[in-house]
Amino acid sequence: MGLQLNSNEIAALLPHRFPFALVDRITDGEPGVWAKGRKCVSVGEPVFCGHFPQEHVMPGVLLIEAMAQVGAVAILSLPEYAGKIVYFGGIRKARFRGKVTPGDVVELECRLIQRRGPIGVGAATAKVDGQIVADAELTFAIGE
Repeated sequence: MGLQLNSNEIAALLPHRFPFALVDRITDGEPGVWAKGRKCVSVGEPVFCGHFPQEHVMPGVLLIEAMAQVGAVAILSLPEYAGKIVYFGGIRKARFRGKVTPGDVVELECRLIQRRGPIGVGAATAKVDGQIVADAELTFAIGE
């Protein structure tokens, strides 16, 4: 096992806070290369008040954000990027392949496939019960 972080350790790396901290745990990874994480979806999350009240479904944009947060942990866990922030630069090839609902445990993975200076690309997936529910290529920029 490589990189492992609990929610407090993730909060030390990422600026996101409730309700936008979307990764509960980092379960494995290699700093600067890849990370795996977990999001436990709860009906008590504020988003389900409006998406959708009659059928709770986690918005795809939040799945993308959760995958990006796992990728940000992978890059920010490198000592040279301590205290930095990772910003979205773009989203390509995003596909939503299944619903995520309360009670699901979403397994997130982001592998950094390209990096030039402060700009990079990550290949990300989100799975529930071993089935891909979303995937995308995420471009990022490391800021101050």
